[in-house]
Amino acid sequence: MTNKAAEIDELVARWVRPQIRQLSAYQVADAEGLIKLDAMENPYQWPEALREEWLDLLRKAEINRYPHPQAPGVKAGLRRTMAIPDGMPLVLGNGSDELIQMIAMTVAGPGRKVLSIEPSFVMYRMIATFLGMEYQGVALNPDFSLDITSLLSEIERTQPALIFLAYPNNPTGNLFAQDDLLRVIEAAPGLVVIDEAYAPFTDVSFVPKLGQYANLLVMRTVSKMGLAGLRLGLLTGPAAWINEIEKTRLPYNINVLTQISAEFSLNHQSVFDRQTAAIRQARDTLLGQLQCIDGIEPFASHANFILVRLAPGRADHVFHDLRQCGVLVKNMHGSHPLLADCLRVTVGTPEENSAFLAAFRP
Repeated sequence: MTNKAAEIDELVARWVRPQIRQLSAYQVADAEGLIKLDAMENPYQWPEALREEWLDLLRKAEINRYPHPQAPGVKAGLRRTMAIPDGMPLVLGNGSDELIQMIAMTVAGPGRKVLSIEPSFVMYRMIATFLGMEYQGVALNPDFSLDITSLLSEIERTQPALIFLAYPNNPTGNLFAQDDLLRVIEAAPGLVVIDEAYAPFTDVSFVPKLGQYANLLVMRTVSKMGLAGLRLGLLTGPAAWINEIEKTRLPYNINVLTQISAEFSLNHQSVFDRQTAAIRQARDTLLGQLQCIDGIEPFASHANFILVRLAPGRADHVFHDLRQCGVLVKNMHGSHPLLADCLRVTVGTPEENSAFLAAFRP
């Protein structure tokens, strides 16, 4: 190692927070040349006529100008298509990740804690760590339902400033009992955020309950419905909360091309509704096919993916065998004790799902 390299390492060790140095960066697998069933994306493209209409709008974009700071057209489209109640304002983020960060920044402070269940979306823990907040995870039951007794006990013990609950949950795909979530909201001393990233694939939501509880917010994204490349999320709830969280939003965080594309897309919601219906049907078909395979345990899902538990010691081998056959899924083994021997497969097109099943050798 050169003297300069040693000097750099010394400076990094001195000034980078130990909590950050202990983390691993979020990894995204290289999917080039593979059937991509690892990231819960909508597998369908737009009809060609719709694509041409969209491109005509993009050609007129004034990319030399800053975007509208509040993206009113996007907010109007989201309010309309997601049935956001009147009187519940929105704040937009560059994907759900930025919103999670904004929410945590708003309530962060010495000794304040973030609580969630595990396994769940890893960014809850990571962003709490980024901000120097203590994170407390509460393990689900072996069937991935809420351990409501332990969860309520931890809320009482830790008095968290912020609770995140994914509904449906990722990576398990299940919905928690709504009565249990209401008990959490009522017991929480601080803010409860229901993360409904997979709302297009289920028929239940906490959006209608906004305003009924002083500490309830709902977060959504357009990524799973078919617009993952836009990186657009929304948070909604009582104005008193949203107005404070808005203060943490960086200026112009929703760029010109995203605003044009999102507003256009939301005016053609029926296209995405048809795609979502096809994904739901394919999910149910795929689950039924997996249930016919001996030696594995597929879990029923309300999202656009299915979690599958294999025989002990098989997950790594099957993951690599699938990749060798040109199919990329998500290997969950080793990420949490409850996910031992598990793979998560995104629901693709019927052709992609057939290719997965043909390569799947559990």
